[in-house]
Amino acid sequence: MTAPDSPVSQVSENEDQAQLTLLSHDIRSAISDVIGGLRLVDLGALDPTTRLQLERVRTASEVLARLTEEALSRTAENTGATEAISSNLQLLRLLQNIRLRWAGRAQEKNISFEITVQSSVPNLVALDRMAMERILSNLLSNAIKYTDSGKVCLKVKMCNPDEMCFIVTDEGPGFSDQALEKLFQYNGRPDSSKKPGTGLGLHIAKEIADQLGGALSVENRKKGGSCITLSLPYKAWHDETATHTGAALPDLTDIKVLLAEDNETNQLILAQMLDAMGAEYEIARDGVEALNWLERETFDLALIDIDMPRLSGIDVMNTLRSGNTPHKDMPILAITAYVLRANREAIYRAGANRILAKPIMSIEALGQSITTLLFPDDQPGHIRTGDQTTVEMDATRLHRLLSIAGPAGAQELLTRLASDLGNVQQKMGQALQKMDQAQLRAQTHVLISLAGAVGAEHLQNLAQVLNSAAHKLDQDAISELSGRADQGITRLLQIIEQEQNARTEVTE
Repeated sequence: MTAPDSPVSQVSENEDQAQLTLLSHDIRSAISDVIGGLRLVDLGALDPTTRLQLERVRTASEVLARLTEEALSRTAENTGATEAISSNLQLLRLLQNIRLRWAGRAQEKNISFEITVQSSVPNLVALDRMAMERILSNLLSNAIKYTDSGKVCLKVKMCNPDEMCFIVTDEGPGFSDQALEKLFQYNGRPDSSKKPGTGLGLHIAKEIADQLGGALSVENRKKGGSCITLSLPYKAWHDETATHTGAALPDLTDIKVLLAEDNETNQLILAQMLDAMGAEYEIARDGVEALNWLERETFDLALIDIDMPRLSGIDVMNTLRSGNTPHKDMPILAITAYVLRANREAIYRAGANRILAKPIMSIEALGQSITTLLFPDDQPGHIRTGDQTTVEMDATRLHRLLSIAGPAGAQELLTRLASDLGNVQQKMGQALQKMDQAQLRAQTHVLISLAGAVGAEHLQNLAQVLNSAAHKLDQDAISELSGRADQGITRLLQIIEQEQNARTEVTE
């Protein structure tokens, strides 16, 4: 028998490791081809049913790529399960991918599938995306499997001001007594179950929920079907060390960034800066990892270090710009210590849109570079387009204010906020009718303060732009922006009313 640490054993392990490296390369290449091929399909030319199924396959393939990458990395490093890693997660982006993946499965069974999100739920949360993907996918997979007619719903809401809940309901048969007895067990699948499967879904979901610091509860609904709730306390989804976006920094809460940087200290510094601006990001430790990420997923911006192992930043940019990929025209911010003219010219030739010199001395410098690339026409901040009635806000700031006020003072604070906002809305309307420049500027100043206090950063930025337009007496801009501000105030008042109602229900 060969001793574990003998030379023969070590040679065998080295050979196995070499074979695993080669196999990992081929697996990654095959998955990249699947994802790349799906991205080249013109979905607009397809009928709705086919398009829905291809979207389902595409989103599932991206999840598969992440799971495969994690499994191969753990195997290569000979490590076991790791704790979930909290990072910036754009919740609405995740839920959109969830919808695309599972709507097709529901359609196959001719049942309905819907996702609803309470307006007070923050979009940016400090959670591990893969952990949330795995929990929700296992819960939805079971719900759709056992529902033969009717509807499956995923509702995201604040169960109380500090607790976020993900609630999956279905109209299936519910859990049998035998299933409830073995709930969450590794081998908890009832012998009487008539549906195919391994019975591991709830076990996996419970294990990951525990790692996140949350809780998973199951109950049968009175009218039939089941209800499974993932409850996440405040500390599980909120990063106490995070710094929220200031007025001088771009709002990146709908932006996904690839950070390609090999130095761990620089990774940490840049990641903290991106956290502070609200971005979702992934980190690549070298040029090869950067290209692997870009093959697997979609990004809005890349921060690329020039001097990286295996493949330099120049090589990464040349590959991106020369290929026919979705990222061919993606904005690239090159980060480098090489600031000589010849170096800069080479970096620009490779495809960089802008260069930021190391060391990066401040978050303002990084924010300004990103603003120039992504939002060149926005001032004094990034104002989203599209659904202009949406209030983009950091609900945790409002909850923090209410927590400081205490149970007795919270309702009074909410009442005062609603009164002040209503007063601003009324006086702004009067000022617009008379085109009273001084009154409009005065009310937008108040609105900037109120919106900022409760974390309604979109409305705060909008009020700043409107204030600037009033100062210049730009009537066209005032007419456009005032309507958006009025809708934003109305929406914020609705959120405050929902908070009031929720706290009334909790105390009753």
